[in-house]
Amino acid sequence: FHFSAISPALNDNLAAVCLEAAKAARAKDITVSIDLNYRAKLWQYGKQPVEVMPALVAECDVVMGNIWSANSLLGIDKTIEESIGKSKKELSIAAAASMQMLMKAYPSVKTMAYTFRLEENYFACLHHNNNFAVSDEHDITKVIDKVGSGDCFMGGLIYGLINENPEEYIINFAAAAAILKLQQTGDATISTLTDVEKAMNHG
Repeated sequence: FHFSAISPALNDNLAAVCLEAAKAARAKDITVSIDLNYRAKLWQYGKQPVEVMPALVAECDVVMGNIWSANSLLGIDKTIEESIGKSKKELSIAAAASMQMLMKAYPSVKTMAYTFRLEENYFACLHHNNNFAVSDEHDITKVIDKVGSGDCFMGGLIYGLINENPEEYIINFAAAAAILKLQQTGDATISTLTDVEKAMNHG
């Protein structure tokens, strides 16, 4: 069962529905995943994200987001202030530290992925099976449409997890799925499995 933090941002009722659905899925041993999309303008019904999101993430097994959305939605300390001027190594170390804090606060979470869409490059980090993996960097200087790239990343992540692929494959597949979407118009991908695997190899 997958849901996005955009839904509980809209109103109390949707937040309650998300929580009920996540609990029902966990009761049936169904893996629960969430995308920590933070959209400040959506939180307009009198509650702050940190009042709503912790109960939802407590029911999740898989979390996707980034250092700053984890801070805004869950109050997890920022391990780095911003990405501008920072190296891949610096950002990866900060991601690993943020993930550790989140997983300590939410013991149900066993798998985490953070994405970094920088000015010219894109990469992602994964914590899974107590292993930490970082994807290759991809050039994104020519972006056609940003919409849907996060959804494609999540789809790639779920695909890799379901197929029990190695961590390096999972994070590179998910990152490749995302960067392909950046080259496509609309909010849905037209990429095939072959396309994604080719992009993984920078083909």
